[in-house]
Amino acid sequence: MKLTRIGVTILLMFSLILLATACNTEQSTKNLDKVNVVEVTHSLFYAPQYVAIQKEFFKKEGIQVNLRDGLGGDKTMAALLSGDADIVLVGAETGVYVTAGETQNPVVGIAQLTQTDGSFLVARKPTKDFKWSDLKGKKLLGQRKGGMPEMVSEHVQRKNGLTPFKDVTIIQNVDYKNLPAAFASGTGDYVQLFEPFASQLEKEGKGTVVASFGKDSGRLPYTIYLTRSSALNKDPDRYKRYIRALYKAQKWCATHSAEEIAKVVKPLFPQTDDKILTRVLSRYQSQKSWATDPIIDKEEYNRMLDVMAESNELPKRIPYEKVIQMDIAQKAINNQP
Repeated sequence: MKLTRIGVTILLMFSLILLATACNTEQSTKNLDKVNVVEVTHSLFYAPQYVAIQKEFFKKEGIQVNLRDGLGGDKTMAALLSGDADIVLVGAETGVYVTAGETQNPVVGIAQLTQTDGSFLVARKPTKDFKWSDLKGKKLLGQRKGGMPEMVSEHVQRKNGLTPFKDVTIIQNVDYKNLPAAFASGTGDYVQLFEPFASQLEKEGKGTVVASFGKDSGRLPYTIYLTRSSALNKDPDRYKRYIRALYKAQKWCATHSAEEIAKVVKPLFPQTDDKILTRVLSRYQSQKSWATDPIIDKEEYNRMLDVMAESNELPKRIPYEKVIQMDIAQKAINNQP
């Protein structure tokens, strides 16, 4: 009988501890600022963002990030302009398009995440000493018209003496997520793919990465965080704390190996093979795709406009100061009030 009473007492005490812990967790979550973030796609290309979430850098800044996949640039920007998102992670060119359209809801870039293109050129078979000129007369499964990946592809072709759509047939009627399957089924001689699709094709023996668009195009403000000007002006401190957490993650990724990063982000990519996960992160890390701080460089922004102009996709040359606002990011990395 005594043993039964002791057991009940222990069980009751344990239940009270669990209840108290749950209440404290719920209370601490309630005290966090909720920030709705929509990313243009869920990709290992954005590893520093996931590190900031998984290592609770955002939480330590008093922020709870509610992250979701925007499933493309148009839907992602629609979420921002409608107020459904507080911040979006998207190509910097999108901010140019929206600003050129003179929207009633101005948007501004507040931080940079990636600084190179993140796509790779995949061939059907291993190619010894590949040269971009090998694309001449071939069919390339390309990316969406007007998007930065496609514009970078055309830029790299021009740099190497090719005229896009004349020397190279670019197929653009296949959806982003269907590109690997289309290539595997026989469409095109080459395909422009992001990771982990490129590595997955390699693993299956259906393609080989022969070149990196990021390496051969140089630095650009490739993927940045955009928000509405009105929201930024209303609560600048919340955005400063967000950027400060991101900066911690950027520094962490710059000082840790691909294997260490893989362990941190794995819970957000449970279906990705561990070896592919590490290989992908190693590729991005080795070509310095991730920005090491959130500052969007003016010279690189103007380079992006040049790339857009080359592809006849630049609606007008929007000044840096009209699209990019770096004062809060500067305060965040300098830990200023």
